[in-house]
Amino acid sequence: MDGVHTENQRISIQVSLSGYSFNGRWFAPEELFREEEFRRRHDSVELSLLTPKVALVPSAFFRESTARDSLMEVAPASASDNVEWVEVPEFGAVLVYSLDIGETLSRVLAQTVLPVSGVPVRVLPELYYLLKALPGIEDYNKIAASWKDGWLHLAVAQGKTLCLANVFPAPDFTTAQYYLFLSMKQLQLNPEISTACFRTPLDMDQTMSLYRYFKSVSSL
Repeated sequence: MDGVHTENQRISIQVSLSGYSFNGRWFAPEELFREEEFRRRHDSVELSLLTPKVALVPSAFFRESTARDSLMEVAPASASDNVEWVEVPEFGAVLVYSLDIGETLSRVLAQTVLPVSGVPVRVLPELYYLLKALPGIEDYNKIAASWKDGWLHLAVAQGKTLCLANVFPAPDFTTAQYYLFLSMKQLQLNPEISTACFRTPLDMDQTMSLYRYFKSVSSL
């Protein structure tokens, strides 16, 4: 869940070009050090960056030597970007990514919001956390999404089978919904029996718009 759980001192923060999400709200970068929770250590810290520079590669086909090529084939990455990768064992895949999207806030947060060990946590792409959230969604049709700063991050599974993991250009929420519905149609999933689960905060209008098509809308 996006927010703080005081019972076990967990904190989850999402970072985008325009700011950060914490405890179910978006904040501007200049509001960073107003949060009391950022001035103490936590049992668990999650830091995600909403980068569109991601590519999911089956583990059997992943090669460190070709990671950059795999990313540049499907994402708006450049030859100068720093390329990293992380395993997603739940789906037998490796997520290749770059955090180079022109922001520094994620690095500041990584050095500021620390676990009890004092060792900064790794900043990972938003798509990674969407993929990790899928097994915990109770519905058979599992839909996990985030939208901010012109990009829809989307992961969809049926049961234990991953059907889609992608980032779509969506300058407004109407376009984000278009890609969401298009993906549902292509995968032959019925939104009327499905729940749309979002990790990024939605306002009331966005939530009600989704309720017109989906059985339910929930926050991850």
